[in-house]
Amino acid sequence: MPRHAILLAAAIGLAAPAFAAGGDMSVATFLAKADALKAKGAMALFSEDMSLLKREGEAAGELYRARLASERAAGKPSSCPPKGTGVNSDQLLAFLRTYPANARASVSMKTAIADYMIRNYPCR
Repeated sequence: MPRHAILLAAAIGLAAPAFAAGGDMSVATFLAKADALKAKGAMALFSEDMSLLKREGEAAGELYRARLASERAAGKPSSCPPKGTGVNSDQLLAFLRTYPANARASVSMKTAIADYMIRNYPCR
C-alpha cells in the first residue's frame, strides 16, 4: 500500500469520531436530508439518512438535557419544559425553517434544539 494511502486511511480513521459527533450537523444539512427523505416517500424507510437524522436529533436533545440540568443546578434554567416533553418532528422542521436560509449552514442542531426548547417552553 502506498505511503500516502496509509496516511489518508489513518487521517480518516482519526477524523471519523469528529464526523460522528451528534448534534453538530448544521440546520441546512438536516433540512436538506429531511427534504430528500420526504421526496422518497415510503422508500425513505430504507434510507440510512432516516436513522442518521434520528440519531442527530436524539444527540442534540441529549446535549440540551445535559445543558439544562447544569443550568437548573445553577438556578438559571434557559427553558422549563414539562416532564416527559418530546419534540414533534413536523413542529421541529417548521421551527428549523424559521432560521434565515443564509444562516442555516452556521447553526448546529444542538443550538437549534436549544433554541426550540427556549422558544416553546419559557420559564415563567
